[in-house]
Amino acid sequence: MLTRRSALFGAAAVAAVVSAAPALAIDESDDPTGGTVADPGALAKLPRVKAELVPPPNVMTHDQIAKGGPVIVEFRMTVTEKQIVIDDEGTTFQALTFDGSMPGPTLVVHEGDYVELTLINPDTNTLPHNIDFHGATGALGGSQLTLVNPGEQASLRFKATRSGVFLYHCAPPGMTAWHVTSGMSGTLMVLPRNGLTDGDGKSLSYDRIYTIGEFDLYVPRDDKGAYRAYESAGDAFADTLEVMKKLIPTHVVFNGKVGSLTGDNAMTAKVGETVLFLHSSGIMDCRPHLIGGHGDWVWEHGKFANPPQRNYETWFIRGGSAGAMVYTFLQPGIYNYVDHNLIKAELLGAAAHVSVEGQWNHDLMTQVSAPGPIKT
Repeated sequence: MLTRRSALFGAAAVAAVVSAAPALAIDESDDPTGGTVADPGALAKLPRVKAELVPPPNVMTHDQIAKGGPVIVEFRMTVTEKQIVIDDEGTTFQALTFDGSMPGPTLVVHEGDYVELTLINPDTNTLPHNIDFHGATGALGGSQLTLVNPGEQASLRFKATRSGVFLYHCAPPGMTAWHVTSGMSGTLMVLPRNGLTDGDGKSLSYDRIYTIGEFDLYVPRDDKGAYRAYESAGDAFADTLEVMKKLIPTHVVFNGKVGSLTGDNAMTAKVGETVLFLHSSGIMDCRPHLIGGHGDWVWEHGKFANPPQRNYETWFIRGGSAGAMVYTFLQPGIYNYVDHNLIKAELLGAAAHVSVEGQWNHDLMTQVSAPGPIKT
């Protein structure tokens, strides 16, 4: 059985190897790999923008259509290892997070921009961490260049060459699945410079945007069937792996907790507003569905260079990817946003609410008669 000690030792050894390896595509000197070196003069001329990341389901302030040419967008994310409560019963979970949230913050740039991320691993943490951007090219999505031990930070720059929504996640060698199921994934959105379109050139815009990360969690139980609590993620590692091997999650949640997006925590909108929903899943396939609404425009694969599909009732998000859906709300009320594997939604926690304000349209739906005795 893998132990905390063997896991940390193995990761530390890999980190040492990566640290000793030559860096790739360095601006300031010749590239030791023989590759193309970025032009520091050209990069120096590009404007720099410091992004202000926010916790999901909210998304950082951004322009839907790019203003001017490419820019370098600077991001800073801090890895936080912390204990969280994941259900109403008080079950605790040792989470590994980007910036303290599950999922991590949604990063937004435009196609042709540069993403420049500084990843910080405070010395109060116990584990090595890195980041693999599915929207990046080379070096295992950046994970080869960002593997930082506690007390270290690293910076990575890559060009956003493809539009769409992409997963990012932690990927330390030998521990990727554990880190991802423990909370370390998020979404990068690369908008086309001219904004979203319907595939025929007509512009699509949105009034609000929300990001939803679906997580399958694996919490060990004791001999009496009660969920176990641990002092740290490392202490939970070996037992959690044994649960993960069975591929049967104990919880399936949106944004880190059962009820994280329901009730008082519901996403909000108004009748007539158009909302862009981003949905990611690091491991398991999922099937988002908006009860009482539709996917007016759906990028099921999440890539904006492809035409969106119309009027989906349920869409499919493959494990290890992110998708996007646009819907204009036409009726007020509470909409359930669920994984339509309803076992996940009703029994394991994969459910959210959208609270919509406005006037009811009886032409779209009305109650012809209220429930009453059967008439003969």
